[in-house]
Amino acid sequence: MNVIRAMANAAARRLDVMFPGYFMAAKHNHYRDFGYPDKVTFDMLYAMYARNGIAAAAVDKTILKTWQDVPFLQEQQRDGTQGAHTKETKAEGEIRQRFEDLRLWSRIAETDRRSLVGSYSGLILRLADGKTFDMPVDRVPGGLAGLVEIIPAWEGQLVVSEWDTDQTSDTYGEPKLFQFNEASVGDDVRQPRQFMLHPDRVIIWSRDGTLDCRSLLEAGYNDLMTLEKVSGSGGEGFWKNAKSAPVLEVSPEARIDEMAKAMGVSVDEIADKMNEQVAGWQKGFDQLLMIQGMEAKSLGVTLPSPEHFFSIALQSFAASISMPVKILIGSQSGERASTEDANEWSQTNMSRRNNTVRPNIMALINRLERFGILAERDWYLDWSDLTEASMTEKIERVSKMADTNQKMRETGELVFTPDELREVLGKEPLTDEQRYRNEDDDDEASVTPRKPPAAEEK
Repeated sequence: MNVIRAMANAAARRLDVMFPGYFMAAKHNHYRDFGYPDKVTFDMLYAMYARNGIAAAAVDKTILKTWQDVPFLQEQQRDGTQGAHTKETKAEGEIRQRFEDLRLWSRIAETDRRSLVGSYSGLILRLADGKTFDMPVDRVPGGLAGLVEIIPAWEGQLVVSEWDTDQTSDTYGEPKLFQFNEASVGDDVRQPRQFMLHPDRVIIWSRDGTLDCRSLLEAGYNDLMTLEKVSGSGGEGFWKNAKSAPVLEVSPEARIDEMAKAMGVSVDEIADKMNEQVAGWQKGFDQLLMIQGMEAKSLGVTLPSPEHFFSIALQSFAASISMPVKILIGSQSGERASTEDANEWSQTNMSRRNNTVRPNIMALINRLERFGILAERDWYLDWSDLTEASMTEKIERVSKMADTNQKMRETGELVFTPDELREVLGKEPLTDEQRYRNEDDDDEASVTPRKPPAAEEK
């Protein structure tokens, strides 16, 4: 039995050598083979977002679609047009004005953007409670004026300084103190702020409100690196072909000592002198290369077309972020295809609104209620539907419904009522006063006697 086991192990070892990476005994690091990092850090993700156009498009287009309009905070849910200021209460009007003064929605959208690059981001609240950032918050006086500023923070700027390790605590396992360093990300902060931060004064913005999420770019990071390799090597290859270093072939009749004398150098320095001349020639397309007794040739490099290799990595990356390729790169090839992609993209971002953005916003609202900045209400976040048809599509639908009514006129059956047609357009039904106003005007005109022309002239 031992002999059979030894023979089997020997055969397995031979197969490992013949087919590396397909057997458990073989330790094959594909990331290392392909030049990918074993671990993706925030600094790497931020650099990719800052310097890679495809990565930037993935993040920015997601935010632009999610925040193509801003929500409206209502004291209670009610029917009517989203954010209709004619129906807002006094409290809603004050909130809207204060939020506009603080540019709150744009700051929240920026926080949302930063959460896509890192695994999380932070929404720091600067409050007028007379306390430092590292102290807990009780009640903030002044109502809405108690909220002074909203500060978006990158993951790299906001790190946990202390964890709650008390198993009897309600916040066991959660951050007890954060450290905020504004200068740790980017190099264009003129007056960076740095302070310790209590959890009461920050909203962690992520898919589930914790620090344990993943960046939008992480799953497709390898594809982004491949895109850079293909694009960079293609550009560098074409440049090298256009301006490559010449190969100097010395003629058999050439005399090195005479060439050195003509160049004004010794024989030992002729190679350095030629390198110096070639370097000067390579600095521009209009430079002149002077050679004596030599023939300059160029080595051409045959480059394969990069489109195919680029397309594979692009499609893989688009799949990792659930974004249609046509949306990602902005190309349109056919009305039907582009419409389907747009509808799918709207559904994706509507799902993101409902499952990520809206809960984080309501966490902020609840925090402001707790501080006394907002009154305790059953607040409702009124936001438009991204999947709703455009006005052009609605009018086309109403036109078809009206055509159906016209075709069914001979049967005496009304398929769609006027109220149903108005509902498709998002309009309220007409009141009796609006519906019969024209008839009342006609009746009034028929009863009122008209003056004779002669009297009118007088």
